[in-house]
Amino acid sequence: MVHECLAAATQLSREHGIEAEVIDLRCVRPLDEDTVLASVARTGRIVVATEDWPWGSVASEVLAVVTSRAFHMLDAPPARLAALDVPIPSHPDLYHAQRPNAAAIVEQVLDTVSY
Repeated sequence: MVHECLAAATQLSREHGIEAEVIDLRCVRPLDEDTVLASVARTGRIVVATEDWPWGSVASEVLAVVTSRAFHMLDAPPARLAALDVPIPSHPDLYHAQRPNAAAIVEQVLDTVSY
């Protein structure tokens, strides 16, 4: 998702004048909570994009940390973009349709900053 998020951040900057922070959680255990919380403190918002299914994912844990430790810092509801909750398809076209892309990320960010 890092490549999709970076593409979305570039598009948001060029087309909408929105500077988005992209955090690459290369390691999820231990979760780098300080980096995530510092970003929420600066921006007042969070959009988490993942290739994982929505239920029981790392994205769920990140949002749980944010809502339990930084809810007072949020200016908009936290958002999560996840893959469709279906078996992962093997056909490349279906695989790409099953997971979030840069366009979906841009749309979600625009919705989040509209609050």
